[in-house]
Amino acid sequence: MLASTTRRAVRWAAVVLAVPVVLWLAATAALRLQFTGSPAAWTKTTGHDALWMGHAWVDGRRGAADMDALAARLRGSGIRDVYVHSGPLGYDGALDPAKYPGARSFLASWRQKLPGVRVSAWLGQTVNDNGLPHLDLGDAAARARIVEGARAMVALGFDGIHYDFEPVQDGDAAFLAMLRETRQAIGGRLLSASTQQIEPLSGVRYPARLAVGHDKYWTPGYFRQVAVLTDQVAIMTYDSFTPLKSVYGGHVVRQAELAMDLVPESRTLLIGAPAYHDHGVPFSDYAESVAGAAEGTRLALTEHGPRTAMGLAMYVDFAATEEDWREYETEWVRPVPR
Repeated sequence: MLASTTRRAVRWAAVVLAVPVVLWLAATAALRLQFTGSPAAWTKTTGHDALWMGHAWVDGRRGAADMDALAARLRGSGIRDVYVHSGPLGYDGALDPAKYPGARSFLASWRQKLPGVRVSAWLGQTVNDNGLPHLDLGDAAARARIVEGARAMVALGFDGIHYDFEPVQDGDAAFLAMLRETRQAIGGRLLSASTQQIEPLSGVRYPARLAVGHDKYWTPGYFRQVAVLTDQVAIMTYDSFTPLKSVYGGHVVRQAELAMDLVPESRTLLIGAPAYHDHGVPFSDYAESVAGAAEGTRLALTEHGPRTAMGLAMYVDFAATEEDWREYETEWVRPVPR
């Protein structure tokens, strides 16, 4: 009797373990199928791309020669916006001016070299981090300090504010409140945000949350709320844990298709392109690329028709290789006909 009970328990355990494996295989196959066909010739940059830039530009480590080299690279590209890391914010929400001593001279040089490219201050901090030190966006006093820091940055001369708080849980009302409060503080200046990925299929958010300990995905409804409150959203479509280049490409197609249905035409939609190579998971370093993000975005555009205010957002300048920049040029700015 005991042996029979044990066998039944083993069989049930095998079934329970097999279910997520089968679901993962089905999802992988579905994403692979999305990455098929040929992008239309017209799918390429419309001059609404963006670049995340590191802290060295505002703390004095980057100089005139660095600025000249970057300006030469960006001229003639599709990059219209850059997000320059100017924090991080303290856990109390305050932005210490000592973190950006070279910001004023950087902005002066930027205006001279690249007057047509807008510069936003990239601000953020860890939030909702399961008991570890973090910034609590639900604390009204902390949000007031965040907004004061944003106000100070636009007063200094930045064209706007780019927020990157991670991980923001789906439905987080405090994050929405912070966006509204920042809009009131900075008026018509550019307001943009990095976002979680969109839940690719209903119900996927829950097992993903159990696996990683926080919301990896936002529901479509919450993503749209964030998009409406900002001028730009940049989906962090990297760190997807997809095992193959074709599957990552399909992941980008799916994210871009969902986002195009959710982001109003009056807002700019940016698809994150991974120009870095230290994902922490070897197969992610292999699977994810700027080329994959570009082709996935082009395939999504091919199916959904032209959209002007849409582009790639390259992450990040200090990790981007010459190959990353070549892929951006040949797969998105001036795509090579296949």
